[in-house]
Amino acid sequence: MNTPDRLPLSLLLLRLSVFLVMLMWTIDKILNPDHAAAVYEKFYFIGGVTPTLLLGIALAELALLLAFVAGIAKTYTYGAVLLLHAVSTLSSYQQYLNPFEGPNLLFFAAWPMLAACLALFWLRAEDRLLARG
Repeated sequence: MNTPDRLPLSLLLLRLSVFLVMLMWTIDKILNPDHAAAVYEKFYFIGGVTPTLLLGIALAELALLLAFVAGIAKTYTYGAVLLLHAVSTLSSYQQYLNPFEGPNLLFFAAWPMLAACLALFWLRAEDRLLARG
């Protein structure tokens, strides 16, 4: 397989893997709203997020993620996923300052995913394999 043939498959694999991670975070809001509310409070400084609000956020995220994984309206869906993940990554800045405390080292995995989101956004016109838009 030569390089031009590898690009569409590489972009599809990036899209699927980003989708999987973000889907798990979305499902967490539905199945474990207490954890999700704690995340909102600790990292985004938004307290008092109710399970009903989290369900609404999760359903909106799910719609976005399904459009993203299907490659629909790429400028908007890829851009929104990039923005959401960038906010998530940057809001964890305190964990990067103390990487060897508790589970903080795991937060560094957000950076390669952020790079994947950026690559998908920049290369969205080339991402055609199993994409609708």
